[in-house]
Amino acid sequence: MNTDVASILDTYGELRTGRPLIQCITNFVSMDVTANVLNAAGASPAMVHDPAEAGEFAAIAGAVVANIGTLSPRWVEGMSAAVSVAHERGIPWVLDPVAVGATSYRRATVAALLVSQPTVIRGNASEILSIASETASGRGVDSDIAAIDAVERAVGLARRTGAVVAMTGKEDVVTDGRRIVTVRGGDNRMPLVTALGCAVTALVAACCAVQSDALIASVTGLAVMGAAAERAGVYAAGPGSLRMHLLDELAALDRERLAASIDVTVATA
Repeated sequence: MNTDVASILDTYGELRTGRPLIQCITNFVSMDVTANVLNAAGASPAMVHDPAEAGEFAAIAGAVVANIGTLSPRWVEGMSAAVSVAHERGIPWVLDPVAVGATSYRRATVAALLVSQPTVIRGNASEILSIASETASGRGVDSDIAAIDAVERAVGLARRTGAVVAMTGKEDVVTDGRRIVTVRGGDNRMPLVTALGCAVTALVAACCAVQSDALIASVTGLAVMGAAAERAGVYAAGPGSLRMHLLDELAALDRERLAASIDVTVATA
């Protein structure tokens, strides 16, 4: 399937009409904005993380998110149970390796989760490079490397893991090891709004629930967030009002508005 505007628009249409149930095992900081972003975009969020029910719930979800932002042993246990079920049943799941290079606990957790073969790995460039090189790198949650400079490593990681790799930054880069898509859009104040990266991970998962081509699903999620943020930026006075307007613009985003904002470039790896 080609990565064209029609495919992106069709995927977004399926998201709006299908309202998939997305299990979000995410961090304390991002729960509110992630749930609201999913609701505004047309998906149904469920913040189910405890190991007593996480695996059972994954079996009924359209997609699963595993975000390591605020780790604890029970949350890791819940993540492991959920992604294991998702892998066994062919349910898409998305890994968000927040600050994976910062500590050995994070690196070990990501290594264990990768065994269950994520559908998509979504992170900033330093997080993707840390996984790709299997060494500690980066300075935490924020990336100090441009996504475009890490494309070769991302392609290699996609080929090695079988996952689509989505690197977000000033320009987002998505690859399945064969195709490379650059996605442009958004507002330059987005990094000032905590957990928008976590929220876009969940949006990518929601698109994976309705689109079997994970590269197209990932591009759609990033394009939708970029389009809504770009439109929100017109009205926002700062990061606080940007978040408010972002939710409004996500809720109002239709096929025509999205089509007018899509800016993607496709290349072969």
